[in-house]
Amino acid sequence: MAASPDTTVRPERARRPSARPRGLAPARGRRADRRAWGAFALLTAPMLIGLGVFKYVAIGWSLLLSLSDAHGTIALGHWVGLDNYRQLLGDPAFRSSLVQILLFTAVIVPITFGVSLGLALLVHRVRRGRALVRTAFLIPTAVSYVAASLLWKMCLFNGLPAGIANMVGGWFGMDAVPWLQTTDPPLYWIVLVTVRLWLQVGFYMVLFLAGLQAIPRDVYEAAALDGATGRRMLRRITLPMLRNTSVAVLMLQFIAAFQAFDEFYNLFSSGLSGTGTAPVQTPLVYLYNTAMGAQNYGLGSAGAFVLTALIVGVTLIQGRFTGFGKGEE
Repeated sequence: MAASPDTTVRPERARRPSARPRGLAPARGRRADRRAWGAFALLTAPMLIGLGVFKYVAIGWSLLLSLSDAHGTIALGHWVGLDNYRQLLGDPAFRSSLVQILLFTAVIVPITFGVSLGLALLVHRVRRGRALVRTAFLIPTAVSYVAASLLWKMCLFNGLPAGIANMVGGWFGMDAVPWLQTTDPPLYWIVLVTVRLWLQVGFYMVLFLAGLQAIPRDVYEAAALDGATGRRMLRRITLPMLRNTSVAVLMLQFIAAFQAFDEFYNLFSSGLSGTGTAPVQTPLVYLYNTAMGAQNYGLGSAGAFVLTALIVGVTLIQGRFTGFGKGEE
């Protein structure tokens, strides 16, 4: 008998996808990487170019100017080496400005630290409306130093009987006082310290508040079970656990104090006449008058590097004594 043909329907074998040409996927990956890097470069190039030109190139050019005789021009000219630095350190006016800024730092840093810490402790105890109170103290930090200095000079301590400070003093039988012109005793320090406090206390208070909120509540609860009171908790728990925040606040305050310029310049400036007759001036005011007034850019650049070295040195010394950057033991 003839064999019957096989009529069984067999399923077709699954077709395998055609193999990809070798090297296609890596090529696409490389193109995607190139596009990503191109987009990254396009977005960051303006910032990097601006940062390089207006910061690092400017710093390098200023360093070269400090080593040259640059009067009335910022072009590099006659090289004088370290003569600008010798002339600067030998100037009694510059040395006096260093003494004044050290005195200002010694006064403003402890006061600002204590007031901001005290306000932070008080605001931290507020249960209702804490955000409102915190914002009220933080608002002055958004005010320009120039605007605040002019407000203090023209309204609060203008020396007239109608000035706010003299008006309040008149309620207690005090005579009108020319605050900014009185050098014996130096009442102008009251104006300088109060305007700096008003501008900066809110910012440091917020930093302390952040540190206080990071302290675990169970630590206080355990101390309360052991019979610790409020003052003992402050001395044994709160202040030790605020150590890192306190060190950071102190460092920021030292740097800000050595960079004081706006309030000193605007409080004692009399228009275009400059601040030559001011009873006190900071190194930045001295350097501004040297560079912009006398147009001695070489000497002004040298002073900028001397002041930078002073700030770095003070910061390193403070970090050495306070253990900034070290982990908790």
